[in-house]
Amino acid sequence: MATKRTKADKLERQTEQLRKKVDRHPDEIEKKPLTLAPKSDEPTVLIPIVEQIRQRAYELYEQRGRTDGHDLEDWLQAEGEIKGTQANAVAA
Repeated sequence: MATKRTKADKLERQTEQLRKKVDRHPDEIEKKPLTLAPKSDEPTVLIPIVEQIRQRAYELYEQRGRTDGHDLEDWLQAEGEIKGTQANAVAA
């Protein structure tokens, strides 16, 4: 039967692990991937579609040099891009 570990046991184990990490040669240290992809055990953060469209429409506005009067065009283009991206993701 397994024994229940106490906080002191846990802290002692963590201290041991930290010592091992400090004592290693730089070549032995694992290199972390340079990607921004979430880990498989991390929850995916979902951004509401309206917020995605708003952000993309603002990007389009900035790309045009922040000229006014094209807000509806920007919104419709952003909406088409975002909804098209989501439709492609669902179909895959």
